[in-house]
Amino acid sequence: MRAAPTNLDREACYRALRTRDARFDGKFYTAVKTTGIYCRPVCPARTPKLENCLFLPSAAAAHELGFRPCLRCRPELAPASPAFRGTVNTVSRALHLIAQGGCDEGGVEALAERLGVGARQLRRLFERHVGATPQSVLQAQRILFAKKLLWETSLSMTEVALASGFGSVRRFNHVISETYGRPPSALRRARANTAGGEQAVMLRLPYRPPYDWRGMLEFLAARAITGVEFVDSERYCRTFALGAATGTIEVSAIPDQPQLLARIRSSDVAALSGVVARLRQVFDLDADSAAIDAHLAQHPSLARRVRERPGVRVPGAWDAFEIAVRGVLGQQVSVKAATTFAARLVASCGRPVADGGGAPRWLFPTPQALARADLTAIGLTRARAATLHALATAVAADASLLSASATLDQTVAKLASLPGIGAWTAHYIALRALREPDAFPAADVGLLRAMATSAGRPTPAALMRIAEAFRPWRAYAVLRLWTQASEPEITPAASSLSDDAGRRSDRRAARTPRAPRALRPDTLAP
Repeated sequence: MRAAPTNLDREACYRALRTRDARFDGKFYTAVKTTGIYCRPVCPARTPKLENCLFLPSAAAAHELGFRPCLRCRPELAPASPAFRGTVNTVSRALHLIAQGGCDEGGVEALAERLGVGARQLRRLFERHVGATPQSVLQAQRILFAKKLLWETSLSMTEVALASGFGSVRRFNHVISETYGRPPSALRRARANTAGGEQAVMLRLPYRPPYDWRGMLEFLAARAITGVEFVDSERYCRTFALGAATGTIEVSAIPDQPQLLARIRSSDVAALSGVVARLRQVFDLDADSAAIDAHLAQHPSLARRVRERPGVRVPGAWDAFEIAVRGVLGQQVSVKAATTFAARLVASCGRPVADGGGAPRWLFPTPQALARADLTAIGLTRARAATLHALATAVAADASLLSASATLDQTVAKLASLPGIGAWTAHYIALRALREPDAFPAADVGLLRAMATSAGRPTPAALMRIAEAFRPWRAYAVLRLWTQASEPEITPAASSLSDDAGRRSDRRAARTPRAPRALRPDTLAP
């Protein structure tokens, strides 16, 4: 057994454990040497003696050291460790890719190559910041997700094994029995699992409060694409395609609990772990809102906004290509017009999906479908249609084109190299689809207006200097300045125009020969 990580403050962790402080849930785990079990800080079991405790940064670290998950506090229900730890971005990106299945094919070497580092360096970073190897993280993720499915669903053992990423039922039975000291059937909790008269998998998605659920729904509702998405005052619904699997999802809040409830109907249960990972991204469930709000509240321009509406999250994207297309459709038009164009695009190029009982019935078009479509037929200008065609063709040829690079600057530069994509759109894609917490479209007129003083609006360059104080969470400052209820003039429609500097830079980025004189690819409309 290798040594446990020692970068956690034992005294501070023990004080949090003794008080069962929920604010530390998911930030560390307690492994008890006398029992061989690891727990969350909120575990109701009797507090062990300090000398018997090991404090670990992740569940994977506990698994690697040979500890079993507690059956009382259920570590699979802990909020995910915050992605924004102020340590190494490579680790955060790697954890995201592992959650998306990026370690299933090619192993650690392929994962390291995608991140632009060596496999040995990646292992060293994981041992330092996570306390476990990438493979151990993947194994722990599979085990905890399998336990979650056993407890919360009525899926068969074979379906649970496939959904949690095990190659065979025999391997699944062996690992679960070895981990929990009992067979999977002994972990099963009988529970009805139907919704709306149709079979569905219902799973709880924990998060760390506070969470501005109303604000999240308002943002998504303004951009919902008819046929693909449906949003009302309580829930978000959409269709999805993930690999060969298709289906629908419905997400709502659980009253008085820091959890969302997802109802998932999928043609392939093996896609469930990927669906859950995407949902956590869409709803930004892994953010540490308390820490982010505390940091942003130190700036005078954001203090009141944070106080009036805590827990604002950055709405993510189910698919990066979908967000990139929305960005192009939103050029020079309002939010409503952009969603109208998107609905026409879906009706023209989308694929139907089996109706699971909800409103959405169409899948968003694939890059291949848009690359061969006549996009002027839905009312787009030739310049905008050419930009969409170039984007779809490029992504169809290289699916990794819309993936995060090593740094935010490199990611933005890569996106801005596409025809018709300017700095604003690149930052918007990075902010929503690539989960860059520090993305900041400085040329947005909504941001400039929100930060105006008696001396007038700042220039984009001046706004960038002001925003240095928001780092490393500038994206969360953007959302507050765009959608804050206490600032009624800062609306999505108002933010859908770029200033002169943004127009000039994006006009240079547009490479279509018939681009209009005032081409502005960057808007808030998507």
